[in-house]
Amino acid sequence: MVLDLGVPPRTTPPARSKEQTMSSDTVSIEAEARVVEQIREGRQAIEAELAKVIVGQHDVIEQLLICLVAGGHCLITGAPGLAKTLLVSSVAQIFHLKFQRIQFTPDLMPSDITGTEILEETADGHRQMQFVKGPIFANVILADEINRTPPKTQAALLEAMQEHQVTAGGHRFELEEPFFVLATQNPIEMEGTYPLPEAQLDRFMFNVLIDYLPAKDELAVVMRTTADRPEPIQPLFTGEDVLRFHAAVRHVPIAEEVAMAAVALAAASRPHREGTPDFVNQWVSWGAGLRAAQTMVLGGKARALLAGRAHVTFDDIRALARPALRHRILLSYKAEAEGISVDDCIDRLIGHVLDSRKS
Repeated sequence: MVLDLGVPPRTTPPARSKEQTMSSDTVSIEAEARVVEQIREGRQAIEAELAKVIVGQHDVIEQLLICLVAGGHCLITGAPGLAKTLLVSSVAQIFHLKFQRIQFTPDLMPSDITGTEILEETADGHRQMQFVKGPIFANVILADEINRTPPKTQAALLEAMQEHQVTAGGHRFELEEPFFVLATQNPIEMEGTYPLPEAQLDRFMFNVLIDYLPAKDELAVVMRTTADRPEPIQPLFTGEDVLRFHAAVRHVPIAEEVAMAAVALAAASRPHREGTPDFVNQWVSWGAGLRAAQTMVLGGKARALLAGRAHVTFDDIRALARPALRHRILLSYKAEAEGISVDDCIDRLIGHVLDSRKS
């Protein structure tokens, strides 16, 4: 006797012909080519829109765009009044993504970021706990002055940044894709700042430094901001476009020796290991981990696409070494006593590792 379990019989899908397979591959290649062209042309359009409100800062804009196209989080470091917040909010408008700003202050609590459970009365008179989502449930999160709050609250972002989810009350809530954390921080020497935990720093793809503008550009900012209001920024892309950008970036080819240069840079920053240069042993207390090499390779792919190139070069790795490594290297007291900065150390690393390789 055969029992009928209500399971439909398994059927073998019809075999695809060689012509059908080739046709599907051709469509896929053409679709990816259109995305690549959209990225290349989109860079010029993005820069034109940002120019309505941002003067100069071309390197900062490029590194921020690389993070967004590659799908990484970005930390922007600079003194107050350098348009960090304006830059992030403007980028969110261009990509037509849901944007939330969280102002980090010393009294901010983790639940102010992720959300909290409240007791609500149901229609039948019973009471139950209901989770109210916090501002983390958006596509672009501006964590403004993130190092103005203690590490306990800073760490509330860790799970969201790594897993793109929030766990509260024993339940897991997935965040909508794409999801970016773009954080601004003041220099650690300023009053009322707390250093970010190393584990959280490592989740940021880049640490971008934004500095004061040249006198000519500062004059342009003053003249522009004290006259008429700037033109509104026009949205250029959707969340679906951004997800397609992420997929296209990962398909960019990279030569093994170029990827090895990124691995060698990260490895050379770790003190007291075989092959580590002497200046690293003297200046560095803690070096970069594996994420640094991954960041340089993925960022190099995004940089290549934004420049209209089909492959990653040594110059891409060289250009991204500073933003990828500066928040992942902890200097020793000896380096600080000698006035050595993290960027000085990275420049020496670049010379030690990359100058011996052909670009």
